[in-house]
Amino acid sequence: MAAEPFIGTSSWAEKTLADSGRFYPEEVKDTSARLEYYSKHFNFAEIDSTYYALPSKKNIQRWSDSVPDSFRFNVKTFALFTQHPTRLSSIPKSFHAALPEKVREKARTYYKDIPPEVSDELWGIFRGALKPMREAGKLGAILIDFPPWWVPSSANREYIAHARERLPDDEVIVEFRNRLWVDDDESAASTFGLLRDLRCGFVCVDEPVGLKSSFPPTVAVTASTSAVRFRGRNAKRWEDKKVSTVERFDWLYSDEELSEWLPRIEQLRAESDSLYLSFSTKAEDQGVANAASLKNLLGV
Repeated sequence: MAAEPFIGTSSWAEKTLADSGRFYPEEVKDTSARLEYYSKHFNFAEIDSTYYALPSKKNIQRWSDSVPDSFRFNVKTFALFTQHPTRLSSIPKSFHAALPEKVREKARTYYKDIPPEVSDELWGIFRGALKPMREAGKLGAILIDFPPWWVPSSANREYIAHARERLPDDEVIVEFRNRLWVDDDESAASTFGLLRDLRCGFVCVDEPVGLKSSFPPTVAVTASTSAVRFRGRNAKRWEDKKVSTVERFDWLYSDEELSEWLPRIEQLRAESDSLYLSFSTKAEDQGVANAASLKNLLGV
């Protein structure tokens, strides 16, 4: 039986969405109320805030309580765990004394610069905060989103295994931003083989095609959980470092563009137990509008 897709956006709390006045009623103002309203239209959302700071169990509990049992959340992994430069201020102050002096002197740090005993405790905090959502059956997958400069290497493959070991009981999906991971048959086979061995799902993406910094629309199922993240096709602004994230992901999909994904989605549904389809298009109400369009095309 084909997996019933979970469809939603990268965040129900985007300021641009709330300010647009095109989705939330005026009287729906706080985050939990907006989530409750959002869950009447969609059965899935990504939690983006966990990338910028370790989650709090209180917030996770509140969000979990705001949605029906059939709703699912995918949680973005804390930036430090995804090899992105991470603000020192986002690491709890109680750990700062255990960090090397050279790390404490910088505004940002990397995972490799953090002592193993500290990183292990931070992983524990991240994993533990998700407990209420996990126990309620509303935790879909944990998304590990690696940066564009993170290329295939023995060390990087070992790190994926390291990260997977720290999330032993959860569904994990991995997103690559560098096309070298799938650029030819040999690279793709190596990447997908590794993900299968680690029980990690491969995240498919829709981005502008053919740019040096964009990832191709490769489709593969490497675990019981699959995902597609739609980022828009704004080729004019994709590589412009001067524009904001909202401007870069400014895209309203046409039905024709989304229809290109229908046979791919059917393949993912047939080969997966769970499938998550999310939109990161951020200008005004584009995320919910695009998600609604895909729902209509899929007839769900």
